[in-house]
Amino acid sequence: MSNCAITVIGSGAYGTALAIILSKNKNTVFLWGRNQKHMQSLKLNRCNKKFLPKIFFPPTLNIIFSLKHALLSSDTILIAVPSSAFKDTLIKIKPFLRINACVIWGTKGLEPKTGRLLQEVAQEILGKKICLSVISGPTFAYYLAIGLPTAMVLASNCEKKCKNLISKLNCNKHLKICSSSDLIGVQLGGVIKNVIAIASGMSDGIGMGPNARTALITQGLLEMSNLGKIMGAQKCTFMGMSGVGDLILTCTENQSRNRRFGMLLAQGYTIEAAKLKIGQVIEGYENIREILMLSSRYSIEMPIVEQVYQVLYLNKTVKKSALKLLSRIRVYK
Repeated sequence: MSNCAITVIGSGAYGTALAIILSKNKNTVFLWGRNQKHMQSLKLNRCNKKFLPKIFFPPTLNIIFSLKHALLSSDTILIAVPSSAFKDTLIKIKPFLRINACVIWGTKGLEPKTGRLLQEVAQEILGKKICLSVISGPTFAYYLAIGLPTAMVLASNCEKKCKNLISKLNCNKHLKICSSSDLIGVQLGGVIKNVIAIASGMSDGIGMGPNARTALITQGLLEMSNLGKIMGAQKCTFMGMSGVGDLILTCTENQSRNRRFGMLLAQGYTIEAAKLKIGQVIEGYENIREILMLSSRYSIEMPIVEQVYQVLYLNKTVKKSALKLLSRIRVYK
């Protein structure tokens, strides 16, 4: 079995895009997903017709149906599933992990109901001795899959293995991965920016313009940094790719599901109708209660998160929420 193989768990848009770009690095890549019918389609068509049509797989990308074989064949496991499925995925993969395996996740979320960071969930299920890493940054699946230049951050609890991982993942001229030791900051940036993007979409959807959008992004960065600081993150992390970089992209580009979701709500769609139209998981909607839980636990004010929550769960109108937000804008001190 190859020591250079990578197994990607999750065959949605992001998992598929990661598998494509990593297989272009001359790595042998296995892609596994739980929906067997979808996997059959990937194998037959050599592309993900549902999420990334007409982007064909390199020869080194292997569609695999046996989770056990996929895990035993690789020493690097990359998880790209919704946060709601993260814990169950870890439980499924644990029996088949190689002793020296490194587990990376690209999932941007918190554990449902508890608000725990996914790092804590992974340590509980897999143990503290295993190499755990999170990969994040300003990336949309389509642009990643077609090979446009992309920069990401990989934060790990194992410095030595992190260097080897980055060397393994970084051998493509279109993909730049930087290292970090700040797992907390990298995870929080990827979670909170989704809610800020919903607010940005709401603001643009009711025609508040680019000035208001920029104010929201700035306030969102402040909220993200304040929570991160008290949770033990490094301030510089939020000034980097997995912080302000991911925040700007998600708040300004219409490829962002969270931004589009906010725009649809501003246009009068119900929550269920907006979710149906987008047709994929909207992590900002899924994680907002858990973010508020952290805000309350650490006594950190997060006005944007609070106002978006009131729209999503307390029937507040988008317009009232957006105007309230402008009155809560703070300055850095």
